[in-house]
Amino acid sequence: MAHAAVDVDSLLAAATANRTVPAIAVLVIRDGRIAEQAVRGVRASDAPDSATLADIWHLGSDAKPMTSTLIARLVERGVLSWNTPLSKLLPELATTMRTEYRSATLVQLLSHTAGLRSEYEGENLDSLWADSRPLPAQRVTFARRAFQDPPVAPRGTFRYSNAGFIIAAAVAEHATKKSYEQLMRQEIFQPLGITTAQFGPTHRGQPLGHENGKPLTGYKADNPLVYAPAGGIAMSMQDWAKFAIDQMAGEQGGGKLLKREMYAYLHTPVTGHTSLSLGVAQEKFGVAGRLLQHSGSNGNWYAVMGIVPECRCGVLVAANAAEDTGGDRATVEVLKAMIATLPQAPPPATAPAAPPDTTAKR
Repeated sequence: MAHAAVDVDSLLAAATANRTVPAIAVLVIRDGRIAEQAVRGVRASDAPDSATLADIWHLGSDAKPMTSTLIARLVERGVLSWNTPLSKLLPELATTMRTEYRSATLVQLLSHTAGLRSEYEGENLDSLWADSRPLPAQRVTFARRAFQDPPVAPRGTFRYSNAGFIIAAAVAEHATKKSYEQLMRQEIFQPLGITTAQFGPTHRGQPLGHENGKPLTGYKADNPLVYAPAGGIAMSMQDWAKFAIDQMAGEQGGGKLLKREMYAYLHTPVTGHTSLSLGVAQEKFGVAGRLLQHSGSNGNWYAVMGIVPECRCGVLVAANAAEDTGGDRATVEVLKAMIATLPQAPPPATAPAAPPDTTAKR
């Protein structure tokens, strides 16, 4: 049974009342369909243009479940294997790779358990912004640098890592001879009918990210493009919902991208963890059953997803401000309020088993 209804407009008005969050958007999914949408605020704090339902929002690390789904598609076709060691997945880096990483797998890269540090900042980040080579070449360079650094934790220990997703994309690029961006369009966006997706920062005419209350433009308004697999995708709320709906439908055999067993595998906690899956985590937020959740931020935006596969319902929220001005708190407060209106689906009776791995083609 659903809880009492919420006045969505009043909820968003409160979230943007002090103007530190210029705009916020929410989309609610019920019974596998978009049921409610609302947006409040302005695209940029220095201009009067109102944000609209058709606008594009930066998803930050909510790109990670999409990257995991791409890798799962390639595993299903036998192009990749979950358990092949990195020394074989990226053979050109094997001789310079630290011993600790040689036997790491795609599962460990995508579950933040490979021991890799999260990212690179300062001078190293500036060098990534300045790099004009094709993105697959940049990702190989990124992986080479990451594999020369000592692990930040023993293998199997959770340490949040953007690097793991960037390297997983490099693995996919090596195996297919296509860029991550090409693969995402062909394997994820086109099959789902996602038409607004873009990589990199938004521009005037769309909501802009904000830093300390000021709108950002130009290439430094986002992470370097090499970071796209970990957190560099933007799209409309409706297109984001297409991905979320497919993830939920997939567990019931109705997904467009993967077999039912593979969706279940992506959503099942990895060995040794109670909540961490490949690209999503299992949270509560007052839900009786499972809530698959992920949040994302590039420092200038904040986006959060919470979906309940058992009732094919969920909530997506995005804001064009981040942690520095309370964008994170505002989006999570909206998420929790709307999650409380969803049906209370029971948890699944049993945890789904992992699908058999596929031997990668050579």
